[in-house]
Amino acid sequence: MPTQNDIPVAQRISDSERSPKKQPVVKRRSILRSLLSVPWWAYVLAFLAFLSPIVSTRIWFSLNADKIAQNPSNVAAVVASPSTAPTPITFTPTPSPNIATAPITNTDQPEAEVPSDLFGHYAFAEPPANKLRTIGRAGDGYEIRLHEAAAKSYLNMESDAKADGIDFVIISGFRTISEQQQLFFEISKQRNQTPAERAKVSAPPGHSEHHTGYALDIGDASVPSANLSISFEKTAAFQWLQNNAARYGFEMSFTPNNAQGVMYEPWHWRFVGDEDSLATFYKKSNRSNSFIQKP
Repeated sequence: MPTQNDIPVAQRISDSERSPKKQPVVKRRSILRSLLSVPWWAYVLAFLAFLSPIVSTRIWFSLNADKIAQNPSNVAAVVASPSTAPTPITFTPTPSPNIATAPITNTDQPEAEVPSDLFGHYAFAEPPANKLRTIGRAGDGYEIRLHEAAAKSYLNMESDAKADGIDFVIISGFRTISEQQQLFFEISKQRNQTPAERAKVSAPPGHSEHHTGYALDIGDASVPSANLSISFEKTAAFQWLQNNAARYGFEMSFTPNNAQGVMYEPWHWRFVGDEDSLATFYKKSNRSNSFIQKP
């Protein structure tokens, strides 16, 4: 039986030359038909899919430019992550030790303390006139008034002190801002004092505790020469106040070497015996720079 090698040489060569030429043509045509059969929008989607990682990465870098500028070391950590764009490192619940975190501020906290930047004195507002009560009169008939809660407590304290043989002299109580203006500026002119020198012994207008109606100046009726002077601390009235004033809700405002830097005033006492008076002097948000009456 003849084998393949028995086919004449010319025929074998002719067959081998014809067969390889037809195959590539058919293959190229089939590939072309396949490409032309794909809808145009499929090519658009493929192109967008190719661009998507590039565009999203550029968008993420533009949105986080400031954070990257502040912490350049974060870029390498983010790029090394398999999910670079969707999950920036700075947004993770537990920040990296290299990331500087800003302090968290709570907007619900009370407002910042009003600084005692006017020669060491804080600003205070006046109470409504209908909240003031008369506790005595000066020699010229001037009414000395206090806030109603402070007035009631002072009169009880004065009565109990009298029972112990102590006679108080009420020198000053509530003062308006206009009254404080005259007291501050006119006397500073008479005494040739600078505002800083005057502020050591008298608060500038709008910054006196007397505006609140809770502060008063007390003297000893038996030692009038000690009134409004440091020597008042040597009187029996001062000693009684030191031992008993807290029972009635009063405290000395300007003790020796006080934090505000105001001169020691043993005669100046303020009422802190209820919620409103305590907040007036100690709650930061209750101090006022408006110098208007409270509602």
